[in-house]
Amino acid sequence: MATTSVGSTTSVSFPACWAFDPYRGPHDEERNMMLKEHSTEAAALNTAAPAVSLSEIQSRVAGLYGIEGTVRLLAAERDQNCCIEQADGQRFVFKISNQSESAPVVDFQIAALNYVAESSPALPIPRVVPTLSGKSCENVTWQDGSTTLVRMLSYLDGVQIKETIRTSAQRRTMATCLARLDLALQGFSHPAASHDLLWNVSAAHRLTEQLESVIDPERSRLAGKFMARFQQHVLPYLPALRAQVIHNDFHLYNVLVAPEEQDRITGIIDFGDLLYAPLVGEVATAAAFHMAGCADPFEGPAEFVAAYHRTLALTAAEQEIVTDLMATRHLITALISEWRAVRYPHNRDYILRHNPAAWEALSQMADLSRNDARDRLLAEICNGRHP
Repeated sequence: MATTSVGSTTSVSFPACWAFDPYRGPHDEERNMMLKEHSTEAAALNTAAPAVSLSEIQSRVAGLYGIEGTVRLLAAERDQNCCIEQADGQRFVFKISNQSESAPVVDFQIAALNYVAESSPALPIPRVVPTLSGKSCENVTWQDGSTTLVRMLSYLDGVQIKETIRTSAQRRTMATCLARLDLALQGFSHPAASHDLLWNVSAAHRLTEQLESVIDPERSRLAGKFMARFQQHVLPYLPALRAQVIHNDFHLYNVLVAPEEQDRITGIIDFGDLLYAPLVGEVATAAAFHMAGCADPFEGPAEFVAAYHRTLALTAAEQEIVTDLMATRHLITALISEWRAVRYPHNRDYILRHNPAAWEALSQMADLSRNDARDRLLAEICNGRHP
């Protein structure tokens, strides 16, 4: 699929194949030097989010889209997101991309939304709203001289799952919905799909140097243990696994449910971490967020993985490493969030929202052997129970 010509911005560039193929050139000295130099500068994480005034946003939205309404900021890590509400109550989401987000990556995210909307229209994802001139995004220069890409999406109603009481039914519905989304994305391709992204569990080894920034001795030991586990038991096997475009951020903030029917999903939002990567990383990333809230930290993830498997079955090789990748997600959450919180203290609370749970999960998994952890996560699959 061709990219849309929407101008250009600056971002760190890696060869596309590095994003999910950790075996390519592992002993290449030049590659390793580049990885060391840029390992914490990927995917707009090294640039502060835009901070355009609400009045300027209101004016630009009216000019670009013919939409007039009040503007309210929405929480975000890398971009500036706003809710635009018209007098009749209709709402939209206006996204101002991080300055270091490349135009091809933005086009990739837009193309994926359009692809899913066509291939699986029943899935509750945002729809892309074109400008008055019919463009899916636009390059805008603001009053302060900065230039960013902007786009408009439909607003999805619902309650974030983080605000609800989690249940088995809700977890299974989430997993089934994610599997349906991944099925809908099968066959989708884009030139920017393999872009570099630190929030990619299959590339966790690039954060090795960040282990030195963990001051607490116990946490440092934990992080080192799980980084070694990833490098020894996961990294060598990733190139042989199936890969596709995945959502890569399917957690309790990014899934909406009906207020009065909290196991019915009404929205899947935030496709900002979308990328081409091993499919098992999708399942592991999503399951990791279900360790909290149960007496047994494996109860929620086991229900999630079993329900996903019922709709989109994991291969034997994927089952073998999904638990390790679940731990890896917690590891990169801890490392990236602590680094980002120091760099951007004004957004500290939002950046660290998953940090305590990540360290707790690593502690809970630390004393288990890999086989024990795997068997507990896959208990329902192994017992043939797929409710």
